Amino acid sequence: MERECEKSVVVAVVTEPRFTQRYRDYLEKQKLLDRQYHVEKLRDGTVALPVLAETLSEHHLQELKNRVAPGSTCKLTQLLDPLPSKKARVCSPAQRLCLEVRRWVEDRGVTWSTELEADLPRSWQRHGDLMLLSEDCFQATQWKRLEPELWETVASALGVQRLAKRGRVLPDGTRTPTVTLLLGDHGWVEHVDNGIRYKFDVTQCMFSFGNITEKLRVASLSCAGEVLVDLYAGIGYFTLPFLVHAGAAFVHACEWNPHAVVALRKNLEINGVADRCQIHFGDNRKLKLSNTADRVNLGLIPSSEEGWPIACQVLRKDVGGILHIHQNVESFSGKNPQPPGSSNMEKEHWPHPQKITTDKQGNRTTGSCMGEMSSASKPEWQRWAESAESQIASLLHQVHGKPWRTRILHVHPVKSYAPHVDHIVLDLECRPCPLVG
Repeated sequence: MERECEKSVVVAVVTEPRFTQRYRDYLEKQKLLDRQYHVEKLRDGTVALPVLAETLSEHHLQELKNRVAPGSTCKLTQLLDPLPSKKARVCSPAQRLCLEVRRWVEDRGVTWSTELEADLPRSWQRHGDLMLLSEDCFQATQWKRLEPELWETVASALGVQRLAKRGRVLPDGTRTPTVTLLLGDHGWVEHVDNGIRYKFDVTQCMFSFGNITEKLRVASLSCAGEVLVDLYAGIGYFTLPFLVHAGAAFVHACEWNPHAVVALRKNLEINGVADRCQIHFGDNRKLKLSNTADRVNLGLIPSSEEGWPIACQVLRKDVGGILHIHQNVESFSGKNPQPPGSSNMEKEHWPHPQKITTDKQGNRTTGSCMGEMSSASKPEWQRWAESAESQIASLLHQVHGKPWRTRILHVHPVKSYAPHVDHIVLDLECRPCPLVG
């Protein structure tokens, strides 16, 4: 649901150096190792092995951690501009594109120039047999005279059948991409992530490769018997993992982009879960649901704050539930990341202590802890999480007319969105407070 960074981003599995060879052998055997990039040693001494994110599943991660290398730390990370392997450097896709386009252009009597070479794309997104080019390429006037045959040459050099070029995302509330189809008769493509099929039209809907770590995390949650409300469903980025892998009993999926709704309906059908999902088309701030959800997913960035009141409204009044709140948080340059264990991220907010009965034995409802605080945690993440927790507690009191207890379960990094801007997710437990009689 957001614009992709132009730099190359590759998903990698991270573990300790002593387990690297076991991990490599397993990943190679499962054909998951991305041979286009070097294995990298990270600053903390761990090793990152680039993988093919589209075929990696939660099952593979559990195999690595429990069977292949028991006792190993198995995490996912994203490598920004990873170092190409020796094999990939022999002739990179960008070099091959330059050679073939230059040859084709000169065969037509056009003088090749540094201006034309600088105007070639340096990054792109592959969607099956369609390549989506970045917006800052093929802008020189000379290219116009070479269309449309030029696009066949570019597609051939990149090994695809269809070609499209990205423009600016429209500020229309639905974040519609302005994508121009250069070669081909339609923009429908299909991706497979963790065994889930996603179909969508790249000219009408966005797809974020960077969210793979969060989709895998969602897929690993235990949501059996739960009802979930996904306030920003899109084409089913998180709706589908909750249904297919996490075992949610039912999902209410909210979306106001009509093109995304078409894709969502199709994706629910092809993944066999249409009978466990109801689509609510329109502005989720007008949603009529209430007292329904065990979980609410708020997967909109840069901020989902406009959806917080409705998220509070749909939570079950009797037992409450868990909110998964996405946010872009700015981290100031020059500040060091917070060391592991130095933050008390698992804290509780009691808005009206004089009205609350506390369990002296400590048997408070804790929900399902999503994992430990990331070792890369930053103070800015904690400050935002605590501010969000306080605001949510206030909203819950306003919406339900009585105090609620909130507790930060986990703050999870999804990806780096831009320099000094991190996309994170806050898992917030929300429970109604028993009143003193």
